[in-house]
Amino acid sequence: MPAATQITEALIREYITRAVTDVFKTMIGREPKFSTTAPNQGGKSHPASNRPQVVGTVGFIGEANGLVYLHLDLEFARNCTKQLLGMTEAELDEAGDEVINDAIGELTNMTVGGFKNGLCDAGHPCKLTIPSILRGTNFSIEPISSAIRHVYHFDCEGHQVIADILMKQDE
Repeated sequence: MPAATQITEALIREYITRAVTDVFKTMIGREPKFSTTAPNQGGKSHPASNRPQVVGTVGFIGEANGLVYLHLDLEFARNCTKQLLGMTEAELDEAGDEVINDAIGELTNMTVGGFKNGLCDAGHPCKLTIPSILRGTNFSIEPISSAIRHVYHFDCEGHQVIADILMKQDE
């Protein structure tokens, strides 16, 4: 078995950028552009916003362990759901929040799957956990002290997508 490539910030950024771009372009026809990176945010999640958020999360376990949180504001989460499922605004209103949760959970699952594939290709095999959804306004996600945080911002046609990655690599 070939030696594993060290997981660096540059590698993490490359894998998450590729995953976010591929999933959003393929599934909802939008092309996010990498905007900024902010590794190790001192334990604080972003965004600090008073706008309602829908945050999908999927973990990965194996030789690399962590969680990826995909932050979208509610308006953009609704737009992504309508595009992904071919729904109108009225149909989405009738279907309710559960459909939005499912759609964002699936977008997050596909995104983290792409990220995980990069880790596996670099010699760090791991598996995904099931997706879950956080909803709220003005909340923060705080990691344990041994986790390293990497926060990546993407602009998706005027909407912000934030990939918040918490990792702990087995040694």
